[in-house]
Amino acid sequence: MSIISSTGHITTSTTSTLAQRLTAAVCASILGACLVYFAGFSHIEAVHNAAHDTRHSSAFPCH
Repeated sequence: MSIISSTGHITTSTTSTLAQRLTAAVCASILGACLVYFAGFSHIEAVHNAAHDTRHSSAFPCH
């Protein structure tokens, strides 16, 4: 009978400062708002049809 054991531990520590986390949150919020408003007010037929039901279910006016 053979027993395989691993005693090596790999630890990875990532440290991020508050400023880095806030920057990432602000950038993600701006990107999300741009995508929502692009899909909401786009005059491109394919974009309008792709997001149509989702917009109406969340009470976002599109027409």
